Amino acid sequence: MKDSQTKKLMAITTGTLVVGVDIAKRVHWARFVDYRGIELGKALKFDNTIGGFKSIVGQIEKICGDNKLNDIIVGVEPTGVYWKPFANYLKQSGITIVTVGTYQTKMAKSLDDNSQTKSDPKDAITIARLVKDGRYQEVYMPDDIYGELRVLTGLRFQLNDKLYAVKNRIHNVLDEYFPEFTSVFKSPFTGKASVQILKSCPFPAKIMKLGVEGVLIEIKKAVKKTVGRKKAQQLVDTAKSSIGVTYGSASAETKLSMLVEDFELIVRQLEEVENKMKEALDKTGLYEILIGIDGIGVVSAANILGEVGDMNRFKHERQIHRLAGYNLTENSSGNSKSKTHISKRGRKRLRSVMFQVAMVMVANNKEMKAFYEHLKNREKNPLKRKQALVVVAKKVLTIIFKLVTKKQKYNKVAVFNTYRTEQIGYELKAA
Repeated sequence: MKDSQTKKLMAITTGTLVVGVDIAKRVHWARFVDYRGIELGKALKFDNTIGGFKSIVGQIEKICGDNKLNDIIVGVEPTGVYWKPFANYLKQSGITIVTVGTYQTKMAKSLDDNSQTKSDPKDAITIARLVKDGRYQEVYMPDDIYGELRVLTGLRFQLNDKLYAVKNRIHNVLDEYFPEFTSVFKSPFTGKASVQILKSCPFPAKIMKLGVEGVLIEIKKAVKKTVGRKKAQQLVDTAKSSIGVTYGSASAETKLSMLVEDFELIVRQLEEVENKMKEALDKTGLYEILIGIDGIGVVSAANILGEVGDMNRFKHERQIHRLAGYNLTENSSGNSKSKTHISKRGRKRLRSVMFQVAMVMVANNKEMKAFYEHLKNREKNPLKRKQALVVVAKKVLTIIFKLVTKKQKYNKVAVFNTYRTEQIGYELKAA
């Protein structure tokens, strides 16, 4: 962290023009300072258009010429997605672009005038001075296969959110009109038969009208052998004693039909996205390395690379831990000392992926399971389940970083050193 901060400070020289830009949807504000933080020129606003971008770059070049400056660094707040077109334009123009955290800006903007007043021009000068002090993050906008993986990863998360919402809405309808449905089909969304019933005869009145033979005909439209007369009979018997409401059933059936249609569409879209993720993972040249780790599948591997990007840009695994928000923090003062916890100031989706990977690893990877059990049951400072899973996630992220950067395949013997192997009491044998 210290070396990184020093490097950022050294990037700001006597010949550097620092530009702070407050980003909005349609109009941005820019202010300019030198390496001491002294403002150059006046605040300028420009449109979020190609004309606006060209105009502000022209103004930046003019200020550089007037003040005999030969280097430019532009800082922005990563506001939604609105900053990305501007950042991309600057990148293509050969101008360095960095980001300043919104929380940093919020905390720092009262330093100049001891006022919590917020305005776009004020935020712009605050951003510029934070950049001048080296309090910024470098922008990573991959334009290679990692950029494709990042978009696909984000899309898959969005589709999963939509799928979760649609499933909840379907459950809400069933809980009102046929709450016993899940006693017949334990997982309404995983079987073809249950989905077919949801589409054709989801409510008790229609099921009883069709009878066993009619229900069986509907089921056979989706499956041939796995579900038969016994399941149809169970559904009819359950429908006869249902406590579901009967009002508005025709409209509710229309609503349910549309929700099931949405469900099937999202499932198909997810399958398409995951196929594209596999293709993209193949193109990275890391497929065999990542899939060779016991407990990591294609989608998980693609998600990790989509969130992290090219791991060769990092010098140490701690940098990736910080990217994920896994770096430890504490609040201590005088004799008071708090417990440490992860900062969570990083990529939330990366933490989500790694937590899921950790749960799979402790179930399917023997050495990780032994490590997990050791963390929970050690005599000194035993961890709770979730804490132990976070440690496992960090360990897995470290392993992936080492394997990818060294272009090596997973070797369970090399996962832990001798001390750790003896500590967890697990005997690793070479394959």
